[in-house]
Amino acid sequence: MKEKNIRNFAIISHIDHGKSTLSDRLMEIMGTVNQRESAPQLLDSLAVEQEHGVTVKARTVQNIYEDSNGEKYQLNLIDTPGHVDFNYEVSKSLAATDGVLLLVDATQGVQAQTVANWRLAHDLGLPMLPVINKVDSPNAKIAVVKQELLDLDASLSQRPFYEVSAKTGQGVAALIEGIVKYLPAPEGDENAPLKALVYDSEFDPYLGVIVQVRIFDGKLNKNSKLELMASNRIFKTKEIGVYQPARLPVKELVVGEVGYLITGIKETDDVNVGDTITTATAGIQQALPGFEKQQPLVYAGFFPQDDYQLLKEALQKIALNDSSLAISEENSTAMGPGFRIGFLGIFHLKIIQERLEEEYGLKVIVTSPNVPYEVRLKDSQEARIITNPAHFPSFEKIENIAEPMMTAVIDSPAENLDRVMQLAEQYRGTFQDMDNEGNRVRVNYRLPLAEIAHDFYNQLKSISHGYASLQTKPDGYEVSDLVKVEIHINYAKVDALSFITHRSKAAVLTKKLVHELKMTIPRRLYPMPVQAVVEGKVLARINVPPLRKNAAVNGEQRSISKKQALLRRQNVNKRSAAHSDIALPQAVFNTLLALKD
Repeated sequence: MKEKNIRNFAIISHIDHGKSTLSDRLMEIMGTVNQRESAPQLLDSLAVEQEHGVTVKARTVQNIYEDSNGEKYQLNLIDTPGHVDFNYEVSKSLAATDGVLLLVDATQGVQAQTVANWRLAHDLGLPMLPVINKVDSPNAKIAVVKQELLDLDASLSQRPFYEVSAKTGQGVAALIEGIVKYLPAPEGDENAPLKALVYDSEFDPYLGVIVQVRIFDGKLNKNSKLELMASNRIFKTKEIGVYQPARLPVKELVVGEVGYLITGIKETDDVNVGDTITTATAGIQQALPGFEKQQPLVYAGFFPQDDYQLLKEALQKIALNDSSLAISEENSTAMGPGFRIGFLGIFHLKIIQERLEEEYGLKVIVTSPNVPYEVRLKDSQEARIITNPAHFPSFEKIENIAEPMMTAVIDSPAENLDRVMQLAEQYRGTFQDMDNEGNRVRVNYRLPLAEIAHDFYNQLKSISHGYASLQTKPDGYEVSDLVKVEIHINYAKVDALSFITHRSKAAVLTKKLVHELKMTIPRRLYPMPVQAVVEGKVLARINVPPLRKNAAVNGEQRSISKKQALLRRQNVNKRSAAHSDIALPQAVFNTLLALKD
């Protein structure tokens, strides 16, 4: 296909504004899929994607369009993930495009993720076509939504507004013509050394890592000897091709085209989203900008309810298609053998948990998520990164604890500014600067990752009624007055329930926590104390009531023998505390998570 007849584009929108449905209609109208092959959310192949209405893994599909003059165009739709946890993947998918469709629901208007994705596209300098979806709905507010888009970006007035119904196909044919007319063709030098961007990858147990690439310069041929510049990994191509939407092998990929490349590489750590591919000999010297090695932001323990080996095999299979997971084995005295897993965020964690349940039929116990901390010891002054609170050294050995910080950019309507700033300060945020853009305000804060990892984004959406967006970037570590909270049940320390918090919050959190645990910890025939301990001191305590009323503790004096028997049992409990066999259900760990929300 000639370079001038190629269009690489993506659809960006808020969750549930119809991105996947519009993708389906585009493929149907251009004949990429026939009626028999068509299915709702065709590009969302994971069950969790269809259930949540959120794209988790980016997909690409090549469409061939013939205009009224008989000229053929190659329209490459590059799908993008749809949640703030996958912000880096979105930016790399957008970097592979030359323009975007800015899709907004006519009944909902501009919302948080609309603004966040618009910001990414705007910063990359990508031209945009405004598209208003669901115009056939009786609740559609087309004029209002148009004005909201113009308030967001005044330059959109230079493009026509496309009014479509992705569900019925109304207006989609005109939109395809607009893509050809208004979005630019790619630019590049066919005779230059190969320069290709890796914007997504997947793993096949037989073929190895399969990468999705965009060719910026040069050509990509089968059986070429190539190099991944970030990892310095050299390999020989096994197959190249395009998605329609199934894999279709081709002889070559030229400047401007997108497709897949079968590397044969079995080690997923060697292939990273954002890496640059060039020829192993006489290749380019400078990689494409913007590459970052993805680092997990939150960690949680995963423990099997049934078979440890089945959980291990399932996690290995999932990790092959998700290189951002960091998995290591863990052994808890309370929970037994399991795994410590690092995630990009809480939503990413929930996606993996649901995939384990739905795809592999595994029920797991998930501990409360935590962030990595940098702990410096008094005797050696060495700094250690600790991802599991149970592995923290004794408090008297610690010189200081540093927590990871994030630079947060919050884009909000001006009328919500006070509430946004109050929320950021509530989460121990430090104000940096502020910019005004029309009726929107962009505020920069420096926030502890531990404070915003759980529910900050949901709180932000709530106070702004869905109109504020959040973009975060790691910003090093900062020493803070943090303490480890240990939970003792029946005088036995339960390492899986340990967590780290700021000292100023410890008293309030522990008091609330023990009262919540009273309702979720399985009861025994006798009362069990639940204690929250910080630096050897009990900050809060409560008793889990027994299964039935016990005459020994009813306040009457008639049952001396039973009261003596109870005291004997309690003494035995204390002596055998280190071997406590209390089985903790998921509800106990959900209590910890709800406490941090």
